[in-house]
Amino acid sequence: MFLNHTITALSSGMASLVDPIPLLATVEAENSPIVMSGVLLSLVVIYLASKIGAEVALKFDFPPVLGELVAGVIIGISALHLIVFPGSGLSVSDSGIMTVLQSINHLSPAALTSVFESQSEVISVLAELGVIILLFEIGLESDLKQLKQVGIQATVVACVGVAVPFAAGTAGLMIIFHTAAIPAIFAGAALTATSIGITSKVLSDLGQLNSKEGQIIVGAAVIDDVLGIIVLAVVASLAKTGEIDVVNVIYLIVSATVFLLGSILLGGVFDKTFSAVVGQLKTRGNIIIPAFIFAYFMAFLGNAIHLEAILGAFAAGLVLDESDARQELDEMVKPIADLFVPIFFVTVGARADLGVLNPTVPDNRAGLLIAVFLIVVAILGKIVTGWVVFGQPGINRLAIGVGMIPRGEVGLVFAGIGSASGVLDKPLEVSIIIMVILTTFLAPPFLRIAFGDTVEPPASGELSSEKTVISG
Repeated sequence: MFLNHTITALSSGMASLVDPIPLLATVEAENSPIVMSGVLLSLVVIYLASKIGAEVALKFDFPPVLGELVAGVIIGISALHLIVFPGSGLSVSDSGIMTVLQSINHLSPAALTSVFESQSEVISVLAELGVIILLFEIGLESDLKQLKQVGIQATVVACVGVAVPFAAGTAGLMIIFHTAAIPAIFAGAALTATSIGITSKVLSDLGQLNSKEGQIIVGAAVIDDVLGIIVLAVVASLAKTGEIDVVNVIYLIVSATVFLLGSILLGGVFDKTFSAVVGQLKTRGNIIIPAFIFAYFMAFLGNAIHLEAILGAFAAGLVLDESDARQELDEMVKPIADLFVPIFFVTVGARADLGVLNPTVPDNRAGLLIAVFLIVVAILGKIVTGWVVFGQPGINRLAIGVGMIPRGEVGLVFAGIGSASGVLDKPLEVSIIIMVILTTFLAPPFLRIAFGDTVEPPASGELSSEKTVISG
């Protein structure tokens, strides 16, 4: 999902959006303990930042996830440079973590670079696991019956949320800014994304995950993710060959549809199997281990058929939502999510380079005007989705539209692919990054305003069993 993962995956035929887990043995043996030291120190910084950020955000009545994102920005490439990743424009010597390790171990430049890359890969994989666990938990928290009831509305919202910003962004860039067709299409594609991880976490923090609006937003975000993968395949093939691989596009559409619908339809059968297995196991972890085996296997299947792992994890959560052990499983998943999910949100913030907002840099100026246009399209193009919902009198249409706004790491993927392929020039690349950053950070407070009075989130700011509060 993350930028470097996706670029590598596309270069090998989009085999996967997540690289294989790097092993510490890939670096020199004597440096493996140093890599582990870097990972542990990074986790200390990430956990401290996430907890402080979440507590401060909650104190000011903002969703805790916004605090985690801002904390990530502060410790990332935009400010303190404590958590830095390769490809961010900074060198290994700029990393605060690496500076500490170098002062202790006196590594050669080559060894330090190797340690930096390995440590960063481990943190990136942990962040990927975090978003997989988050979507598994969101699936468990979601009401499958209610999600089915809003399925048509969610599909309409997702389709409009992809089509409107893509068409408006592409046409506007070509007509107003005289951008060439393929770069304009790339930028328009970046506008289609919706970060389901960020949106669903905010909804949970606000106690709105199982509201009618929340279910439409989550359902639409899942479908939006599938459509985004298809759009990504199209624009990637455009960048490489100048032509669209129709066969690949058809394959993605069919596989995504079969995967999601098949998972849900087979859920009833698997529920009985899961309950039977759990009943036979007597050792510790008799519920949580089989649940995560299923979640990781579904995530693997999602990756294996060129979709995203998070879709498989979400589908696994939906399936187990109907099992007899769901309530107990909910409580068991929470502490695991508490350990992994903050890594994801902090690293998203840490990767965001707010330096692209500096107008004193000549390369940024040309992109700022385009960025203003893209931001307007990005916001309005998603807000209109709330007004295409039908058969739901009294629905909060503004909240639905606002919930689809954040682009998050998904939007950065498009920018990175376009940059790596040479399709995007610097001003257009900068403008896309600005759009992604602002939509990611504006959505949480806007969503809070759109919902108005909400169910009070728990004091810890973590996911709670809204189902028992709202629909139970």
